[in-house]
Amino acid sequence: MSNSSSARAVVEHLVIDHVGHRGDGVAIVDGENVYVPYTLGGETVEVAAVPGHHPDRRRLLAVERASPERITAFCQHFGVCGGCAIQHWDAGRYRAWKRGLVVETLAQAKLDSEVAALIDAHGLGRRRITLHAGMGTHEVLKVGFAAANSHDIIPVDRCPILDPGLAGALDAAWAIAEPLAPTAKPLDIQITATEGGLDVDVRGSGPLPAGMISTLSGVAQQHRLARLTRHGELVLMRNPPTVTIGTARVTLPPGSFLQATAAGEAALATLVSEHCRRAKHIADLFCGVGPFALRLAANSKISAFDGDAGAVMALQKAATSTSGLKPVKAETRDLFRRPLMAQELRDYDAVLFDPPRQGAQAQAQQLAASRIPLVVAVSCNVTTFARDARILIDGGYKIANVTPVDQFRHTPHVELVARFVR
Repeated sequence: MSNSSSARAVVEHLVIDHVGHRGDGVAIVDGENVYVPYTLGGETVEVAAVPGHHPDRRRLLAVERASPERITAFCQHFGVCGGCAIQHWDAGRYRAWKRGLVVETLAQAKLDSEVAALIDAHGLGRRRITLHAGMGTHEVLKVGFAAANSHDIIPVDRCPILDPGLAGALDAAWAIAEPLAPTAKPLDIQITATEGGLDVDVRGSGPLPAGMISTLSGVAQQHRLARLTRHGELVLMRNPPTVTIGTARVTLPPGSFLQATAAGEAALATLVSEHCRRAKHIADLFCGVGPFALRLAANSKISAFDGDAGAVMALQKAATSTSGLKPVKAETRDLFRRPLMAQELRDYDAVLFDPPRQGAQAQAQQLAASRIPLVVAVSCNVTTFARDARILIDGGYKIANVTPVDQFRHTPHVELVARFVR
């Protein structure tokens, strides 16, 4: 037997201590943490090493003694597909753990704030997904989601956490991938549910001959897609891919970002609107297509900024064509390289910022140097939020409150909205 085979054959019996921040069970072995996916605190499990992975990772072979908090997962692909980390935990305990991710991270960063109850914002489910396609072993096409901790593709024919608006998305992805299979290139197929139908952007194919573009156009017609683009370039549009935000209707740019669930966007926007209800002029930083700006404009003048020119254009067009809104001015600006400076912030009585996962360190430094009386932060990464919050606090702000929002149910990802005051 080879050394690698011997390593794979080693079986361990571990007791799981707790569920960690990534959703894996954590066993403590010789004072070190060992991570076992799909396990719960108090369980005794049989595990094996994972070849090619970090030595602190284990693969679950069997649950020898189950936790009374364990429930049956509802998806046939759970444990293989990497989309969900937790479907096997009692809902009440899962919710307490997820709120605890925020509480513990803030405490570790020595940020003193009350954390409100977790808001469940799964709603009808995910309204946007990215499927992967590629040739597997024996040159067999696979279309699905990435496997847990792997780039392998797990073919799926259904996903129970999707919004009904994504009905037909998996079939459409297969139909798009099949004619592109001869290119032998891995594909990312982003699909968004819109009011006009499915909006699909395909990336990874490289340049295609006119005949292939024609074939893809036929697929889009057959599956009644609202729009099909390739690397943002139009292949076919049957209907404008629109979403309603507040009283405005926005036509989405190809491959654009939306909050994962409609309920999640609404929950975040409700919190933001409550915090900003008295502000007359608001700066919306990292505004995207306007999930906050277009709602806030019902009562306040808005200046919106984002580095994505397509998103800014869509926001401005929607605002201009919607009656009853206060003035909205949207500007393309890279806030990582060119944050709004403290002196530029003097005209606003509230600032909202909703950066990507890496946070907004440079912008937070300028906010800390400003005299803005109210700053509202929306974050999808509590660790980078804690870093940016520390900058604001060191600049004289206080955290008034923090509310966690769970739109990525069954995963360790959690959103939050926080209010800072001087």
